[in-house]
Amino acid sequence: MKMRKSDWLKIGIVLVVFIIGLTFSYQILKPKPRLPIYNPSELDSRLVDESVQRQGRGHRVLPFKLVNQFGDTITEKNLEGKIYIADFFFTTCPGICKDMAIEKRRLQEVFKADDVVVIVSHSVTPEMDSVPAMHEYGEMQGAIEGKWQLLTGDKPQIYKLARQSYFAVMDEGGNGDEDDFIHTENFVLVDPQKRIRGFYDGTSAEAVDKLIADIAILKASLNE
Repeated sequence: MKMRKSDWLKIGIVLVVFIIGLTFSYQILKPKPRLPIYNPSELDSRLVDESVQRQGRGHRVLPFKLVNQFGDTITEKNLEGKIYIADFFFTTCPGICKDMAIEKRRLQEVFKADDVVVIVSHSVTPEMDSVPAMHEYGEMQGAIEGKWQLLTGDKPQIYKLARQSYFAVMDEGGNGDEDDFIHTENFVLVDPQKRIRGFYDGTSAEAVDKLIADIAILKASLNE
């Protein structure tokens, strides 16, 4: 039997509706991307202080009390409700810190209008990086007050954060004394619950592109 034009039209409409429905269902049912939550027992043991290596869940960044480039006391309470990128540097660093600074300036620009996302840079030579030195460095880098915190203060506390909270460096058993020194290119992504959500090479534009994309994923998951 010969198909009439109206029959072909009906079949076409049914097929279009079917395809639209299938596409819509896929969009609803497909899993949304989510970032992992990192705990000490899941990481390379060389990055984790021995005191927390067996912790399997519930890891949070430790409380801290440091000073920023404006002389203001900064604690974990200043970061409540924030997504932040943590890193470790020193103002006179002639090597990787320059590349890291380029990427931090880019991050600051990307999230300039976003009050939720901030950058927290810790000095690994606080005995040299005084508040005036940090302020001068911040001026040179164009660090925006409240958006990019440059923290200095107690060296053992900073080194404990690097090794027991952020897992940013290889653990070599140091305690932050005058002979201890850490140096790392890692950027660490932290969510508003103080959980570690990602590690990135802060000298790599490609890695920081991924960090920017991951922050978007993290924000979307927090808004669900």
